[in-house]
Amino acid sequence: MTPRLAPFCLSLVIGLSAMPTGVAAQGLELDELRAGVFYHSAYGGFLPTGNNWDFARFEDIKFAALFASPDIEAFHWIGSPRIEVGTTLNLQGRENLIHANLNWQIGLFDTPLYLEVGFGAALTDGALDGAARPARNMGCPLNFYDAFGIGAHINETTTVTLRYEHISNLEICSPNDGLSNVGVMVGVKF
Repeated sequence: MTPRLAPFCLSLVIGLSAMPTGVAAQGLELDELRAGVFYHSAYGGFLPTGNNWDFARFEDIKFAALFASPDIEAFHWIGSPRIEVGTTLNLQGRENLIHANLNWQIGLFDTPLYLEVGFGAALTDGALDGAARPARNMGCPLNFYDAFGIGAHINETTTVTLRYEHISNLEICSPNDGLSNVGVMVGVKF
């Protein structure tokens, strides 16, 4: 395990072990746990379009916990998103991230398929500047987080999601290389 990876793993374990008690006190219920594998820095921009793909770095593992949408009027008003907390760990010593976001899942008609959109914040241990490619120059450790996915309910307790995630500081800090990962996650619903 790389020296930079150890603090992220430790903080994830502490955060997830403390979460059920604190979250339960707020009336939130664990809805789904996901794990997957990702290509690191697979796209060179924000929106995954065009000819900026690079699938040379199949080196990330990702874990996420999704909580049922709280029964709060504000959450109903914005479409009842689930709360998601997760981490993407790079096994080659590049950028890791921890994120918290709201996650909207939209069913596609009367099929098991769904679309997914998430927005929130991420903390990364990536270099702020001076990093050599393929490492990224993040500019600041706290970034905006967004995710897009398409998935399927395999059965009542299992999901599979093709997911794209991106973190960027939106030019608040300089530089702002951003980081875009893409991969597949398998989820277990409760």
